[in-house]
Amino acid sequence: MKASMLPLTAEINVTPFLDVLLVLIITFLAAMSARQAMDAQLSKPCDVTCASDGGSIVLEVLADGSFALNRQPVPAQRLLATLHATYDARPEKVLQVAGHRDASYQQVLSAMDAARTAGVSVIGIPPGDSHTVR
Repeated sequence: MKASMLPLTAEINVTPFLDVLLVLIITFLAAMSARQAMDAQLSKPCDVTCASDGGSIVLEVLADGSFALNRQPVPAQRLLATLHATYDARPEKVLQVAGHRDASYQQVLSAMDAARTAGVSVIGIPPGDSHTVR
């Protein structure tokens, strides 16, 4: 047979496909490892009696970047020590974090991170009408 009469064979070249797939996998893995998450729980709505029980501790992140723990001002440099003093002896380590609408997202996350460092196991967000931020 002549060379021009040989049957044509098609072969799929998967090497470029695998290269692209490998780049996508690495990109997604890098994106997932850079992502940081923090668990938060929303409070259940309650009536006036459960809001006035006095058992919940609320950390407020104010608009100017300062903090208040149950409406008592706390300097930023003393926040971690104050949270440790509050939670070290408590068996139930639940904290409500209320951020002022003008507070930055980073300030609220820093307050939540300080609470986790102080041993708080559950961080919640108080309902808007039960605890109004000044």
